[in-house]
Amino acid sequence: MYQEGHYGGALLAYAPVGTVVSLWGHAPVAIVGGLVCVGLSTLPDFDHRLPLIEHRGPTHTVPFALLVGAGLAALAAVLVDASSAFADAGFVTFAFLIGLVSIGSHLVVDALTPMGIRPFWPLSRRRYSVDLTTAANPLANYGLFGLGVGAVLVGTLIVVTLG
Repeated sequence: MYQEGHYGGALLAYAPVGTVVSLWGHAPVAIVGGLVCVGLSTLPDFDHRLPLIEHRGPTHTVPFALLVGAGLAALAAVLVDASSAFADAGFVTFAFLIGLVSIGSHLVVDALTPMGIRPFWPLSRRRYSVDLTTAANPLANYGLFGLGVGAVLVGTLIVVTLG
């Protein structure tokens, strides 16, 4: 999929997380988390710029999603100066979740295309594809983007109503 589709997929996947975090009284954290999640949602496609790395290869795997999550968690552990160890552990866990959701949403969106993904590489070379749409389909890309924005708006409405 293209950039818009990946942004929409990330918003769609992150909206429930952001909604819960906002309902727990941490709306600014939820907003930053959403921005980071969307910002990282196209990271796996950096493989286009790397020589000798096949597109939808190592950067389109569950191990890569875990690596990005661990990297964000480590960054949060270093940068966050929380008022308590419990809050600090919460921020670190939240950062890990953002990385996992961001890259995971990329994998799910790419699995909608005929090319699919090999999420368990290097353990398995099996390719997974729903073969629902081509990556270049503007209707699919903008449709996903619209669904993602809609999910965020519904989450915001829930927070405003219940919060």
